[in-house]
Amino acid sequence: MGGGGITSVKTTRGAHIALEVIVGEPRKPLPRGSDFYTPEQRLRRDSSVWTTVQGVLAPLQFLAFALSLVFVINFLANGTGYSAAVISVLIKTLFLFTIMVTGAIWEKVVFGRYLFAPAFFWEDVVSMLVIFLHVAYVVSWLFDLQAPREQMWLAIAAYTAYVINAAQFLLKLRAARVGSSQNNTDSVNEYAVEVSR
Repeated sequence: MGGGGITSVKTTRGAHIALEVIVGEPRKPLPRGSDFYTPEQRLRRDSSVWTTVQGVLAPLQFLAFALSLVFVINFLANGTGYSAAVISVLIKTLFLFTIMVTGAIWEKVVFGRYLFAPAFFWEDVVSMLVIFLHVAYVVSWLFDLQAPREQMWLAIAAYTAYVINAAQFLLKLRAARVGSSQNNTDSVNEYAVEVSR
């Protein structure tokens, strides 16, 4: 090719990507959108046993949360089942600490740091609030710092933070899948451009 030009490629999403072809200079890579994993990080994520551990613990924690929420609401509404509500919150807290520890190990394996990796910075920030509220409940219960109803409202606050945090991670997981799919599509399109040249 004797000079620079513009090659237009239509993606499966119906968008057009203009690629400037400059002879003698490498073309800049296309933006990867929501794909915040590097190829090396994605490989470590997919090959790590801690990814499987997180995938198992997350739904188990949600199940513990859902059951506990029933017990807590029952106590707040009817004044009965306090012991069952307490036990359920303690079980939920145990799941939380387990998934936080294993999640930190997973983050270290994939991103090289235990907490606040850029890809999950805000998720980790909210996770700290979730841990704080759960610990506050346990301390309040252990040392009888609040009345039972106040303790249960503290549990509700902890659960609200947990739901927000879980939503963050679900949205990030969805974004990662969309980004990975777009990444694969872009790779095919780039190959088509190279062949057409």
